[in-house]
Amino acid sequence: MPMLNITGNYTDLYQISMAQVYFHAQKDHMAVFDYFFRKNPFQGGYTVFAGLHSLLDILEQLRFSEHDLAFLADQGFKADFLDYLADFRFTGSLESCQEGDLVFPGAPVVTVKADLIEAQLIETLLLNTLNFQSLVATKAARIRSVAGDATLLDFGLRRAQGVGGYYASRAAIIGGFDGTSHVKAAQDFGVPAVGTMAHSFVQSYDDELSAFRAFAKDQPDNTVLLVDSYDTLKSGVPNAIQVAQEMAQQGHQLKAIRLDSGDLAYLSKQSRLKLDKARLEHVKIAASNQLDEHVIKSLKEQNAPIDVFGVGTSLVIGRPDGALDGVYKLAHYHGKPRIKLSENIQKMTLPGHKQVQRLSNDQGQLIGADVITLNDEAVPNIMLHPYEPFKSMELGTLTAKPLLKPVMKNGQRCDAKPTLSDMARYVQTQLALLPMDYRRFDNPHQYKVGLSPNLKQQRDELALSLRSSP
Repeated sequence: MPMLNITGNYTDLYQISMAQVYFHAQKDHMAVFDYFFRKNPFQGGYTVFAGLHSLLDILEQLRFSEHDLAFLADQGFKADFLDYLADFRFTGSLESCQEGDLVFPGAPVVTVKADLIEAQLIETLLLNTLNFQSLVATKAARIRSVAGDATLLDFGLRRAQGVGGYYASRAAIIGGFDGTSHVKAAQDFGVPAVGTMAHSFVQSYDDELSAFRAFAKDQPDNTVLLVDSYDTLKSGVPNAIQVAQEMAQQGHQLKAIRLDSGDLAYLSKQSRLKLDKARLEHVKIAASNQLDEHVIKSLKEQNAPIDVFGVGTSLVIGRPDGALDGVYKLAHYHGKPRIKLSENIQKMTLPGHKQVQRLSNDQGQLIGADVITLNDEAVPNIMLHPYEPFKSMELGTLTAKPLLKPVMKNGQRCDAKPTLSDMARYVQTQLALLPMDYRRFDNPHQYKVGLSPNLKQQRDELALSLRSSP
C-alpha cells in the first residue's frame, strides 16, 4: 500500500475551477492531452522515463473524499458540481512509453484520452508524479553508468524534499541503484533496505573500539563499521580490523567499513592496504558524503578501491536541475485538433492524436532519432525538422518501433505491473542500445526528434488559420 493517501484534492486549485466551468457548460467531450518535456536534465543526452506505474496505481483508486468535498464547499464550489465530484472516477485511457524507456525532448511520452473534465483533473497529479521520478531515475542512471559493478545505495531521505524521498527511492532503483536506507520505501516497493551506523553511535560510547564491539555483537551478520569519527587511519581502520579478527573467532565476518569524509580516494587505498595486510580481503569498503556521478567518475578514474557508494542529496533532489520541465498540453478536443501558439516556435505544440516511432538500424542499434506521426498514419519515408524548414532526414530502410502503447483503458490498467527489478534491467538494456555519443557526460550528441510531413502540415495549417482569424 502506498504511503501517501492521494485523493482528488491532490491538485492545483485552477484544475478544479476549470472543471466546474466545463461541467456547467457541458464541455464533457473527448479530449486528448500529451505529456512531454522540452529539455533533458543535467545537460545530458537522454531522460529515463519513470513514475508510470505509480500514476496508474493512483488513477485506479482516485476519489474525492468527504473531507475533500467539504473543503471545496468552503471554497465556494457549487453543490451540483460537488455532487459530480462525489461520484468521480477516472474512466479514461492512457497510451504511454514503457516505464524505463529512454525518452527525448519534444516527443509525447504519455497520451491521455478522456472526457475533458477527467483529463483536466488529473493534470497536476500526472506532472507531479512523472516529472519527479523521471528526473531522479535519470540521475540514478547517470551514476550507474560510471559506477561499474559497484553497489549503489540511496541514502537521500534526510535531505529529500519532504515525502518526495519516498518516490525518489523508487525512481533510484529503476535508474540502477541496488537498495535504499528508506525503510518504508523498501517495504512498499520490495527492494533491499540497507544501513550502517551514525557518528552519534560511535560518540555515545567512551571509546571507538567499544562502539564497534557493541555493534558487532548485536548484528554479527550485518556489521558495517563507520571508521571516520575520530581518525580514519590511526584509529578507525585499526579498530575495525581488531573487531573483524574477534568476529572471526566467533565464526562471523565483518561485512564492510564506511568512509564518510576526507580524501576518499587516498583513504580507501590506505584502508584497503591495511585490510589486506590483516588478511581481510573480503571486507568491502563503502563510501558516502556528497557523492554524485562526477565524484564517482573521478574516484573510479583514480582506481579507488571502493565497493559500495551511498549517494544522498544529489540523487534525491536531482541536483543541479531540481526539476524536469514536463508539460501537459491539449492536442485534440471534440473531434478537432488543437494547438497552442507562441511567438517562440519551439513553444508551439503539436496538434492531434499522435504516435512516436523509434528508429533503429538492421542490427537493432538505435540511430539517435524518433519520428512523431499522426496516430493513424504509416511510417513515412522522410522526417522533417520541427522548426528548421530546410532540415530533413530520409528514413530509407530503417526499422520503426511504436513507443506509445495502451497502458490503461476505461480507468483500468491493461497489463500486469512489472517489478522494479524488471524496469531497472530494461533501462540498462535500452542504454546499451544507445550509441555512446548520446550517453557521454560532456556535450552529448543531440538525439533527433522529427515530424512526419502530414503532422507538420497539420500543425502549420492550423497555426496559419488561427493567426489569420479575427
